[in-house]
This record gives sequence, C-alpha cells and structure tokens, in this order.
Amino acid sequence: MSSNALTSIPEPSNLVLDEPLPLTMHPAAVYLASLGVGSRRTMREALNVISGLLTDGTCDAMTLNWAALRYTHTAAVRSVLMEKYSPAMANKMLCALRRTLKEARRLGLMSAEDYDRAVDIASVRGTSLLRGRALQKEEITALMSVCISDSTNTGIRDAALLSILMVGLRRSEVVNLDLSDFNARTRGLTIRGAKGKKDRSNYLPVWGVEAVQDWLKVRGYEPGPLLYPLNKARRIIPRRMSEQAVMSALQKRGQQAGIASFSPHDLRRTFISDLLDAGVDLVTVSQLAGHASPSTTSKYDRRGEEAKKRAIDRLNVPYKSREIR
Repeated sequence: MSSNALTSIPEPSNLVLDEPLPLTMHPAAVYLASLGVGSRRTMREALNVISGLLTDGTCDAMTLNWAALRYTHTAAVRSVLMEKYSPAMANKMLCALRRTLKEARRLGLMSAEDYDRAVDIASVRGTSLLRGRALQKEEITALMSVCISDSTNTGIRDAALLSILMVGLRRSEVVNLDLSDFNARTRGLTIRGAKGKKDRSNYLPVWGVEAVQDWLKVRGYEPGPLLYPLNKARRIIPRRMSEQAVMSALQKRGQQAGIASFSPHDLRRTFISDLLDAGVDLVTVSQLAGHASPSTTSKYDRRGEEAKKRAIDRLNVPYKSREIR
C-alpha cells in the first residue's frame, strides 16, 4: 500500500463510539446477524480491517461509529482497498461496508442523505487470476483409495467426509449436518441455514451413500452431528467436527495420496466444474451449489482450455478438404 493511500484516510474525529450500543441497535451487529455462519466470519474480518484503516488501528467493527461515516471516509477506504487487495476481495469488503451503512440508515442512526452520499462509491474494476483449482479424476480416486485402505474408524469417517464434500458442500455446511439431515432412501442431504440463511437439498451418488452408511455402522444411529471427530486412539468423540478438523483430515489424506496441495473449497470447485463439463445446465448447478445467482457459479468453473476446444468442436459445418495443386 502506498504512503499516499495511507494519508488519504481522514482523521478519526468522532468515529469512535462514546459508549457501546445495544446489539439490536448496532449497525455492524445487525448486519452480521443476518448472514450465515461462514459469511459472518468473513465479513466481520472485512469490517475489522475497514475500522482499523479509519482509526489507525484503534477500532474494530464493534467499536467504530459507523453512523458517523461520510463520503470522504468511504471514498478513502475504497482507495486503500483498491491498492491493497484483489478486485474481488476489495469489492467483497466494500459490500460489507455498504450493507453496514444500510443498517445504520434503517436503524435511524444516519440520515438518508448522508447514507446516499456515503455509499455512492464505485466498485473496484479489474480482473485477477482465478483462485483455487479443480482436482483431476485421478487425484480424487487416489484420495478415496487412501481412505478405503485405512480400515480404522478414521479411514471410514474420512471416506464419508470426502463423499459429502465431493457433492459441493462448504466446510461449514458439512460440519453442521446432523444425522437427521441424511436420508439413505432418497440419497438426500438437507443443508440447513446455509449461506444467506437458506436451506437447500443436495444428493449423494450411490457410492457416496454407501460410504456414509459404512460410517454410520461405526458412529451409531443416535441423534446428533452426522460426522464426529476421533481421538488419537481412533475412538469417537460425540461432538461436532470443527472446520479445522476437516481441513486437517484432507491435508493428511492429500499427503498420503501424493497429490498437490488443495483446499476443501477446491472440492467444491471440482464439483461445479465436473457438472458443467458433463453438460448440466448452469441454473441446476447453481441450485446444487447453493448460489443465489448463476453468475456466482460461473466463477467457480475450472474446466480450462480443453472444455473450450470441445465446445468449438460442436460447430459442425460440412467441409471436405481439397487437393491443392
């Protein structure tokens, strides 16, 4: 970040709350409460960064006086974010800023005129390289193979975990699944309170159902979380898995399988890319992924150049090469 960007932030003046606001009257708290668990964490971090920029590190999202922000503040924040972050990340953070100010106006803490001026900042334009990757079929096979070859409770659990992640669920959605959310007869998974606080249904392939059923023979059928952590003796700990535990399990299996580093979200990218590659329409894929808009789903497409070539090959025009003398 340049020194010019740093000096463009106005002085804090009255940006620090004199006293705490009730959560029901706090713009940031009200906004964050409207989000799903995964988004809430991300946007809270974004608001903390913005608060720190505006007050030289004095405030976080809960101690900043959001209602005191004016166009000079928001324009300066945009300038700094544009220099420091990718366009996608900068716009995500600006979205959190706009939504928080909208709650300030709704709560009567900010006039409509001040709000309109403060949010009248353009999104950051530009493109950046796509993050993450889609795993190859051979990599998925290797991952599942190391789980199957591990006959312990951990191997059985990880095969079920991988099966669920491979149908596009987010980490936060996987760990929040309960036994009652799995229906072996319909092959259905019910994802409750997902991003945007929306419920949706997803489905496992036949082999995925079998993997989960094998895990249930170990887990048992008492109500509670679908997936449990295990201790060093590979005995079940009857509580919900953490998102970090999911990450650790995948990292371990990836190392055992000898494949390149990947994240749980890369399995989601793989799911979306594979369905698009198989010719499933974008709207259906968007619904399965739990995206509010198909345009969001399209950003996950990692099919690459081969998919473009196959699309071009569908342009079937009759032409017969001639002998040129």
